[in-house]
Amino acid sequence: MPALRPRRSHTWLLWLLGVLVVCSVVTPLLTGVGMPVAVAAGANVLAQWVTAVVCWVEVRRVGTGRYLEPLVASAVTAFAAGHTGYLVTLGGAPALPFPSLADAGHLLFNPLILAALFVLVYRQLRTLSWPVTLDSAVGVFGAAAVLSVVLGPVLETDGGMPSLAALVAVAYPSWDLTMMAVVAGIASARGLSVGRNWNLLILGLFIFTVTDTLFAFRVTGPGFTIGTPLDLGWTVGLALIAVWLRSSTLPSSRPSRPVRGAWAMVVPSIAMSCGLVVLVTASRVDVPITAVVLASLALIGASIRTALAFRDLGRMVNLRTQTRTDDLTGLPNRRSLYADVPGLLAGGNRRALLVLDLDRFKEVNDSLGHDAGDRLLVQVGARLSAQLGPDDLLARLGGDEFAILLDGAEAADAETAAVMVLDALAVPFTLAGIALTTTASIGIALYPAQGADLTVLLRKADMAMYKAKSARTGHHVYRSTDDSHGDTRLRTLEELRNALAENELVLHFQPKIELATGAVQGVEALVRWQHPTRGLLYPDAFLELAEESGLMPGLTQVVLAQALDQAARWQAQGTPLSVAVNFSGSSLVDESLPERIAAMLLARALPSSALQVEVTEDFLMADRARAHDILSRLRVRGVRIAVDDFGTGYSSLAYLRDLPIDQLKLDRSFVSPMTDDPRAAALVSSTVILAHSLGLTMVAEGIEDAEAYAALARFGCDQGQGYYMSRPVPAADFDLWLARRHPESQALWRDHGAGDPITLPSSEEPLVLG
Repeated sequence: MPALRPRRSHTWLLWLLGVLVVCSVVTPLLTGVGMPVAVAAGANVLAQWVTAVVCWVEVRRVGTGRYLEPLVASAVTAFAAGHTGYLVTLGGAPALPFPSLADAGHLLFNPLILAALFVLVYRQLRTLSWPVTLDSAVGVFGAAAVLSVVLGPVLETDGGMPSLAALVAVAYPSWDLTMMAVVAGIASARGLSVGRNWNLLILGLFIFTVTDTLFAFRVTGPGFTIGTPLDLGWTVGLALIAVWLRSSTLPSSRPSRPVRGAWAMVVPSIAMSCGLVVLVTASRVDVPITAVVLASLALIGASIRTALAFRDLGRMVNLRTQTRTDDLTGLPNRRSLYADVPGLLAGGNRRALLVLDLDRFKEVNDSLGHDAGDRLLVQVGARLSAQLGPDDLLARLGGDEFAILLDGAEAADAETAAVMVLDALAVPFTLAGIALTTTASIGIALYPAQGADLTVLLRKADMAMYKAKSARTGHHVYRSTDDSHGDTRLRTLEELRNALAENELVLHFQPKIELATGAVQGVEALVRWQHPTRGLLYPDAFLELAEESGLMPGLTQVVLAQALDQAARWQAQGTPLSVAVNFSGSSLVDESLPERIAAMLLARALPSSALQVEVTEDFLMADRARAHDILSRLRVRGVRIAVDDFGTGYSSLAYLRDLPIDQLKLDRSFVSPMTDDPRAAALVSSTVILAHSLGLTMVAEGIEDAEAYAALARFGCDQGQGYYMSRPVPAADFDLWLARRHPESQALWRDHGAGDPITLPSSEEPLVLG
């Protein structure tokens, strides 16, 4: 379809048309005081030709490739030509025989308009929809039934066929009513529009219908005389159609909204009423059998259309319910929340909005699969519903986030409700045969004190929720200071995305010392963020945010690449060291991880022993099958596996038997109290014995003093790491630390306690022994 050409100024045509219409109104009134009839007739003919010019101007403006505008312009031109032909042929005679050649132009107007309406429908729907067809047919039957009764006298004969004049006379209003029914059917159809100011088209066709009906009575009775006020009906009707066409094609115009709801039943209702009137009339007086048949068809069609309308209404109700309901949990969704809450807030009662987010839900999806995650959400929704009152509202916002609107709640009431919800969620869920305990973080915003509408309350409750999540307090009531926290979090997240792209992450390395000999066989790579404005950031400032936002796999990939690059440099320097890299559960769900790690080792000409993968107990227990598959494929390739923070997760030790593990790393929480607490010391000693009995090596983390070092060496612990030996330092500082160590210092490590004291370095200064 070509673009519309720029609109030029043709306003003078409309002004001229308006003046001629006024003249058409005035001149017939003056014929009684001496004004010639020809003048009145000429005013109408001239106004009709100006109307045709207005239509053809629109045809030229819209360009080629369009059919609606040329059809309407042709229809108006045909009618004006017929009226002109009637006036010219008339000469000085009082009237022409009816019908005449002039009627051909008049009758051509109707099929052309109907063709234009068909083009209008097809252009929008590319097909003729059943509702439009049925509405139009019902309207035609109802109108034709009434018309058969009204125009019955015109068609009456002495038993023979009606005359040609009678049939042509009746054809005029019949065509008009058909067009009106079609336009009304289009206007009431869903998804269709007759264009801007479509009511002008309806009004123009209505005026035509009335005028043609009066014409039918005149032409079959006393006769029709041109130049009478009857001509005005056609002139005004044409003018209204032309104005509709012009306004509907303006580039700035917007199609009017199609009729909705009960208005869609206007055509069937009117048709049904007309049919009933005709049938009731037929029971009392004689009416043509044609009128009875048409009335019956109108009633049948209206009944079918009404049944279809109710079916569509039922579908709309179901669709509306579906769009406002969460498919998974059956709870109201975000759309429903936005629709219902404003009305509830308008009641004026105090309310509290709680936004609840499950902690570490992504790990459930990654470890147990999305199906298990969905089942967890369903169970969570059921438990939340059980904790609420009849006037409270619960909705699922999406993902693992829920919203609760408490009725008549102050801050204390909201906090009490939050604690009850958290207690309910603390009861273990059963998923895939695993008893899973989940926690949640809840943010609370109060109405009206902290927000007058839902948007503000949601934003503040969301900020309070992230505050509760970061502080691990379970729930938090919004405070004005939380605004800066939310802004900081969003800014940090965006900066972290840039950090991954701009290589702002750096690694620090902490040695693993052989406690028996003091030798250094490997290091642990620990990530830091060299922020351009905030300086060096430690993991607690960004790792949790990376996990929540789904950036952890990408971050782990960056850390792994840097760690292997450094291992390759050490190997090239003649000091080969193994590097341990921490992997979170979300980083280990990639099925291609073992092959990717093997490719990275091969690309750097590193042996598999150069890398050690450290995983947590949470990952091992959450999805035993997945963990066994991933770790086994890594182990087959020679990559060693260590369990980090051993003893702080699940109490089950079955995975030590079933999974391919090489090393246990004892958490610092066991090492720190060991020298002062005999029970803690006995626990550490027993754990070392357990690891050795399973063929595993034991590494102790968090060695802070010589006493702890010596005790662990006596217990037979294989390796250790901690500030006592060295803090995590950049690779260059670690190289310096390693180069300055003497062979004698290894004995000092082994026999420390009887030798000279060792001074711990500052965070910037590496430790030097000997």
